Amino acid sequence: MLSPTVMEEEDEVLQVLEVGEAVEEVKEVIISTIEEEIRRSSPLNSKTSQDDNWGETTTAITGTSEHSLSQEDIVRITKDLEDSVGLDCRHYVTRSIAVILGLLVFFTPLAFLVLPHILWPEKLQSCGTACEGLFISVAFKLLILLLAVWALFFRPARAGLPRAFVFRILLAVLVLLFVISYWLFYSVRILDSQDENYQGIVQYAVSLVDALLFIHYLAVVLLELRQLQPCYSVCVTRATDGETRHYNLGQLSIQRAALAVIEHYYCDFPIHNPALLSASKSRAAKHLAGLKVYNVDGPGNNASAGIAQSQSRAMIAAAARRRDTSHNELYYEEAEHERRVRKRRARLVVAVEEAFTHIKRMQEEEPKKAPGDVMDPREAAQAIFPSMARALQKYLRTTKQQHCHSMESIQQHLAFCITNNLTPKAFLESYLTPGPTLQYGKDHWLGRRWTLISEASVTSGLKDGSIFLLKCVDFSLVVTTRKIPYVQMSEEYIDPKSHKFVLRLQSETSV
Repeated sequence: MLSPTVMEEEDEVLQVLEVGEAVEEVKEVIISTIEEEIRRSSPLNSKTSQDDNWGETTTAITGTSEHSLSQEDIVRITKDLEDSVGLDCRHYVTRSIAVILGLLVFFTPLAFLVLPHILWPEKLQSCGTACEGLFISVAFKLLILLLAVWALFFRPARAGLPRAFVFRILLAVLVLLFVISYWLFYSVRILDSQDENYQGIVQYAVSLVDALLFIHYLAVVLLELRQLQPCYSVCVTRATDGETRHYNLGQLSIQRAALAVIEHYYCDFPIHNPALLSASKSRAAKHLAGLKVYNVDGPGNNASAGIAQSQSRAMIAAAARRRDTSHNELYYEEAEHERRVRKRRARLVVAVEEAFTHIKRMQEEEPKKAPGDVMDPREAAQAIFPSMARALQKYLRTTKQQHCHSMESIQQHLAFCITNNLTPKAFLESYLTPGPTLQYGKDHWLGRRWTLISEASVTSGLKDGSIFLLKCVDFSLVVTTRKIPYVQMSEEYIDPKSHKFVLRLQSETSV
């Protein structure tokens, strides 16, 4: 048995340790809150523009913007410029090589037909109608080949990938070797001997064109048809808010699968809103606003130390009680936010309906006006926008969407709805429901740079269990690959006679 004095000392030590842990937790939360406030109030993150307060006034738009660059920003911009120049140079070099190879392929059959007439025209044997038919065949086949190559290879680039496409390089090398082999055979068997059989030379050129058409068919199979059959199911998860989508992909390399995922992301995922992610930090800061921390080891006599220790215990107990009831605070906070959103939404719907009613009345009065007094959709949108601007701004601020919609974009959308005679509900759909990234301005998605992180080589194909990461400036996408299982289906025969039955009636009446 321990003495009461020893037990009291152990209790005091445990209480001091608990106080120290609580103080450390409070310090960490306070430091994180201060850092967040400093980041928000920094000049680089608090730029003001004309669109920030577009709902406060509807008669004049004024504003100033200050731009400042630090040494780190200059270094980052310089690096981005160098990287972009490198990508552009690689793109132009690749396109130049493709054009040179295409010209070589296109003019080689023509050179096979023209060189004998230039070097030994007096020795050639006339082939008559057979050669003329072969000429027509070569001309049309070259035209078809030219259009097919243009349609398959000379399309606008969708993205800049980190590595070259293996199948494209394979096809280019195959075509180059094929053309070089034909040139070697032509120089040895025809040019050196000055073959007099011109019909055989023409058939040789025709065989080259036929072989090039078959290589183009191989390119269609490898580049387009091979990836059409779904083989893998990929799960795409946005790391910040956990938004998830699933897609089926075919036999693709990791970098081309990443490109397909990004293209689906811009069309399917709702726009990334970082303002909605700071709610937990603000809730933690508000939770600690009423706490006071006392130094239990500070100077003073035993009486003052005992008083400070008892006060610290009381504060820690209060913090523990608050932590236990934090779910109630979260519940009431979310309920209050939903109530405010419904209230702002109702006001916005009423304001927009009244504005569109005014537009409809103006359209009915237009035939009575003079030709010079009729307004175009842009002027009509500017005329009715002030009546709904404040309600729309309050709703966007409540739902934290004010950074996604500028005054200019809203007026353009309003003019578009007036031009195409859309209803108020169709106008409000863009603001009541967060849409995909492509629905918003180009500054949200145009020229955005992605970084592909993968343990396997990005040119290797997808496999079951492959995981790679797509990082952007604000967030990242985690992609997990699963192979679609093999399905074994069997057939079971059911005899049609087994479905027949006999109904026997035992009626007590004569009817």
